[in-house]
Amino acid sequence: MQRRPEGAPRRERREGGRGERTSRRKICQFCHDHVREIDYKDANRFLKRYISDRGKIEPRRKTGTCAKHQRRLSVALKEARHMALLP
Repeated sequence: MQRRPEGAPRRERREGGRGERTSRRKICQFCHDHVREIDYKDANRFLKRYISDRGKIEPRRKTGTCAKHQRRLSVALKEARHMALLP
């Protein structure tokens, strides 16, 4: 352990510590809009925002979708890829 030299000022701790950067919880957009079915043909309308710039499906922690809709979303995106509507 290093000792601080005589006369050196002490570092003061910030109040709050690490808990300052709490972000709001993301809500599932499909649950909020009461979407019953995610259609692969709506690729241009809203499916593109769930795909990264490299063409990969974005994870739940980034998009905020619930588990049920994430599964349905991944199936719809894969169908849209198969039909060449998405990269």
